[in-house]
Amino acid sequence: MSEDWPERVFRERLVQPDRVSCGATVLVVARMILDHGYGEYIGAAPSVPDRFREEVLAMHRRVTAPVDRGRLQLPWPRALGTPPWAVARQLGDRDVRWIRTSPATGYDAIAAATREHQPVPVYVGSRWLPRHVVLALGEHEGALRFFEPARGRLVDVSRTEFASARLGLAGWDHAWWAVLPD
Repeated sequence: MSEDWPERVFRERLVQPDRVSCGATVLVVARMILDHGYGEYIGAAPSVPDRFREEVLAMHRRVTAPVDRGRLQLPWPRALGTPPWAVARQLGDRDVRWIRTSPATGYDAIAAATREHQPVPVYVGSRWLPRHVVLALGEHEGALRFFEPARGRLVDVSRTEFASARLGLAGWDHAWWAVLPD
């Protein structure tokens, strides 16, 4: 693993291409981090933003289709984004963990996974509904660092902010699910 992980992935501003592809964007970024060859494939494009956009839109079609890689899956309306079970399957049959009612415990589990260099998709939203997917990358100066795909930027969230539902990630403050390694 390179010393500049995960910053090497963010040399270009990687932004979700539409309002409903945050989950697919997170999946592409996670794959870029976990699979250096894939990261290099995107990074070597004449236009990194164009290739990234193509990959995200293809991923979104794949994770919401009735069949993915020859396996049947529950079809999902693309207009509703990416379901957490599809994210889990794409990352190797991870567990979708409910963290809405215990965000401090969720924060600790996410931090532990990122210490093993495993990026963690996290569903965030209002107190009523999950609305967005972000990617936990690791700890930075006492906080978890998240990739926020709506703006393509890195945002640090402390354990206190996470536990008290003050995330401030694309305007959403409540964590709902974390897609964690087994």
